[in-house]
Amino acid sequence: MVKAPKGYRHRTRHLLRKNVREKGAVPPLSRLMIEYRPGDKVHIIIDPAIHKSMPHRRYHGKTGVVVGRRGRAYIVQVRLGGKIKTLFVRPEHLRPAFPVEDRIREVIEEAKKLAELAKSVGK
Repeated sequence: MVKAPKGYRHRTRHLLRKNVREKGAVPPLSRLMIEYRPGDKVHIIIDPAIHKSMPHRRYHGKTGVVVGRRGRAYIVQVRLGGKIKTLFVRPEHLRPAFPVEDRIREVIEEAKKLAELAKSVGK
């Protein structure tokens, strides 16, 4: 018998499989444009087409908390067993665990406040 490989993606044939309609290298922009803030909960769902900042397969499907940013990646803390692990994950591999509609409402309200401020300063 041949010894089984122990690479970074070993035994991920079914775990990192995409549906037929999802295949391709580019993830949807709606997923990439979400701004996560510290304290937001996120699900780690690995996109196998994007290799940069891909977390290990043991974290696939786990939920973590965003702590901060480092470049384009987010710093996410995940509880694994009895320990807290810190991961650096790009937004391609993250999904929000909070209702996005609430965040959209917040952005619209902030835009209205900024418009009112601009009107009051402009007068």
